Amino acid sequence: MIKNLGIGTGRRKTSVARVYIRDGNGKIVINGKELNQYFPQGEHAMMVRQPLMVTSSENKYDILINVYGGGINGQAGACLHGLSRALCQVDQTNYTALRSNGYLTRDPRMVERKKYGQAGARKRFQFSKR
Repeated sequence: MIKNLGIGTGRRKTSVARVYIRDGNGKIVINGKELNQYFPQGEHAMMVRQPLMVTSSENKYDILINVYGGGINGQAGACLHGLSRALCQVDQTNYTALRSNGYLTRDPRMVERKKYGQAGARKRFQFSKR
């Protein structure tokens, strides 16, 4: 049986990521796929790896992530947030480095709801004078 060292839940927009950290050699698996397969664009894969780089633990742990909801950008942000929380659980000395880079703060920005009598959240229907 493989023992989880740390578990973290990350959220961004409408995405939720559950992150499990185990002893290993740096393999990251997201929803059953390798990191570079799940996030083919380099910027999203880089975003997920950032907490590992800040804490200098790229090749210490194997990471398993289950993420759902939202789009690709929100999912990458949720993975970053969850991984940061899990790394804090594994080793408390990681806290200051992760906090100073802002990785432990949940991004509160959400999509504004559409209002009735309008075309969107802020946009109005076209005004006709005559």
